[in-house]
Amino acid sequence: MRTIELNGTWTIRTEARGSNATASIPGQVVNRAIPVEIPGDNLSALVAAGIATDPYYGRNELELQWIGRADWLFEREFTIDDAVRKSPQVFLVFDSIDTVAEVSLNGIVVGSTDNMFVRQRYEVSAALKTGANTVSVAIRSPEAVAAERAATLTYPIPHTDAPVQSPHRNLVRKVQCHGGWDWGPCLMVSGLYGSVRLEYASEVVEYVTTSLTRNGDDWSVRVCVDFAAAVAGTVKVSAQLAGASAEGSLQAVAGRNRHELMLTALKPELWWPAGYGGQKLYELSVKVGNQIVTKQIGFRTVEVKAIDDEHGRSMTVCVNGRDVFCKGGNWIPMDAMPARHTAERYERLLEDCVQANMNMIRLWGGGQYENDAFYDICDRKGLLIWHDMMFSCSLYPSSTEFLESARREITHQVMRLKDHPSIALWCGNNEDVGAITWFDVSRKDPGRYIVDYDRLTEGVIGDTVRKLDPERPWWPSSPSAGPDDFTDCWHTSGRGDMHYWSVWHEGKPFSSYYDVTPRFCSEFGYQSFASLETVASYASKEQWNLTSPVLEHHQKNNRGNSIIIENFSRYYRLPDGFSNMLYLSQVQQALAMKTAVDYWRSLRPVCMGTLYWQVNDNWPVASWSSIEYAGKWKLLHYVAKRFYKPVNIVAWQKGSEIAVYGLNDTAEPVKATAAFRFVRFSGGEQARTDAQVTLAPNSATRLWSTTAEALPFAPTDGVLAVELRSSAGEPIAVNDLFLTEPKRCELADPAIKVTVTDHDGAIDITLTSKAPAFYVSLDIDSTIGRLTDNCLSVYPESPVTVGFVPAPGRSAGESGETVTVDAVKKALTLYHLRGTYA
Repeated sequence: MRTIELNGTWTIRTEARGSNATASIPGQVVNRAIPVEIPGDNLSALVAAGIATDPYYGRNELELQWIGRADWLFEREFTIDDAVRKSPQVFLVFDSIDTVAEVSLNGIVVGSTDNMFVRQRYEVSAALKTGANTVSVAIRSPEAVAAERAATLTYPIPHTDAPVQSPHRNLVRKVQCHGGWDWGPCLMVSGLYGSVRLEYASEVVEYVTTSLTRNGDDWSVRVCVDFAAAVAGTVKVSAQLAGASAEGSLQAVAGRNRHELMLTALKPELWWPAGYGGQKLYELSVKVGNQIVTKQIGFRTVEVKAIDDEHGRSMTVCVNGRDVFCKGGNWIPMDAMPARHTAERYERLLEDCVQANMNMIRLWGGGQYENDAFYDICDRKGLLIWHDMMFSCSLYPSSTEFLESARREITHQVMRLKDHPSIALWCGNNEDVGAITWFDVSRKDPGRYIVDYDRLTEGVIGDTVRKLDPERPWWPSSPSAGPDDFTDCWHTSGRGDMHYWSVWHEGKPFSSYYDVTPRFCSEFGYQSFASLETVASYASKEQWNLTSPVLEHHQKNNRGNSIIIENFSRYYRLPDGFSNMLYLSQVQQALAMKTAVDYWRSLRPVCMGTLYWQVNDNWPVASWSSIEYAGKWKLLHYVAKRFYKPVNIVAWQKGSEIAVYGLNDTAEPVKATAAFRFVRFSGGEQARTDAQVTLAPNSATRLWSTTAEALPFAPTDGVLAVELRSSAGEPIAVNDLFLTEPKRCELADPAIKVTVTDHDGAIDITLTSKAPAFYVSLDIDSTIGRLTDNCLSVYPESPVTVGFVPAPGRSAGESGETVTVDAVKKALTLYHLRGTYA
């Protein structure tokens, strides 16, 4: 097969007439050909041309709602020679058209689509011309299409609301959060994503997939090839993988064909999640006629153990026969403007997840089936993917047309993605079973909506997944108790996966995380504000106030600011000044997530997974993320790097009980020395206990406990500090625990000293203090670099040293594009808990 890429510069155009008449299109846009880079979207093109303002600055989002209310024409010319024109078959292929569109070639309509998640492939030989050709994609207003479909409904089909939203987004098969969310903007973009291309040959391959069966150390591999043949005849097919090969031939028919080959891979290395082993990948090469297709294959087994036991029903991910404690977060689209979804940003964000000791990412169902780069990087880095299908927080139609579109969607995406070893399970949706109870109309007539849910989730999505990928686990919804169980997994913690939102949405204290025992908590979260650097990127200095119009616009959760500020008063003394409020919100977020994860990890093997909400942002905003929009780590991400350590020590207080656990996710026992110290805020140990401990493989081990009544001082006088050291004396992990709310404690001024030094080109930052200091954090402009650790406790007898990592393209040193010691000194801003007091 030969390919002509049609990516690159296209034009977009819109007119203020017809269905666009009420879209309020600015005059400078009307009937103007504007360049757009494909893959890309209309909004990114308008911003690049200087026609649209930055949608992320101030409240510009509100001025750009017309974009989703207008129809758009995407167009370009290309040239082909006579050899292409005379090819026996030529396909025009779009990886993704967003969303409802009609495709024309030289004025001849060659196809249409209403689902951006389905690859479009049109045979266009009859419409092609030797020489210049014009391809046009007329994309209808997604908001107008949704409104038209809503008007034809015989009963309402609701979705969750957002502060700024495009109504009825659940009736259009497009990225659901494009229509607004409680952390994201409403920007109903249109565009062409992935690759646009011509494919021409006697045989054009549509899919190559494999089925792997383990037989001891060897693996049987079934290679399935789907291809289109121009004419009937004999076609040779061969495959090579991991030193094994197979070949055959078939009598192809004109049109769609499928052929299978069997081969045996002898003792290949296994693929493992991060922290459990290597990520060996083998190249599969398949030849069909003269066409060669290659892809990367990883040999591994995966299952989800959903077993009824004395605690309820388990949810344990098992890879290659080994139970994995899943540690990670939820992933949303990394930008509200699809043109900015670059391989470089995927690489950086996913590497940040690995650096935080994560081994799983949940691909959330209100976003998108991700770009190829996302899955390839997860394969390489060992990040398991909990893969939702793209349905979220809504009720959905069960009309024949909608279900057939959904079936095409699921078929394409499973066939496209099923060979990625990183995908651990397919999940039908995000929170759709629970959504049946969220709306007045569905509460009054639940039977109607339960039938709709079942027809889509089990009748189409589940049925298609089980047929096409029977070797991979199927999970009907998140949260759920698994197949054939509709337990309320928001408030019942013993079955399947749980979403626990009582701390944020219901205002319960952080100690409420101790009240539930999730088998797998796939969503729980707490918001913080972004750093001052990020706030400055979207708000002028006059707006630097939490209740200013711009900052409130960049808080999409209706009660978000109130919840954060209310908990300031619950746990801390009110911070002094705007920057301290931003800082303390990030401390508070990190403490909330650490409280949950430390406790739930100590419940292993009853609890076997924690995925906090959320890893990333799709614009600069106050949110639940641990990484800000531009890539800067919040304090939560640094703390996650510690609370997800494979070997760790944790302490928690539940009522009057105080307990310390050692955690070991590795396959080997860990012999260590554990120290349990009570340290006064004024300085000095009040009491200390040391113990030689052995942490069994894949375990949580109770190391020590006491009671509040047995404390050597009042809870307001000091903290419990715990430490784990190797048998050689090397530090493994440290942790500490306030014994009451920090606002009740009389913290001494720690007089922290910051020393920046250069050791052979590596810059280190050392922190010392005269009294115990808590949540000690250094802020630095992300264009200069980031730190290896942050949000730390510093004790007088234990200086802390963190490393400085220059930003991409820069290095530590003394000249050129390097970052010097003096530059780092000037760029640092120090925060700590005592320093937030007025």
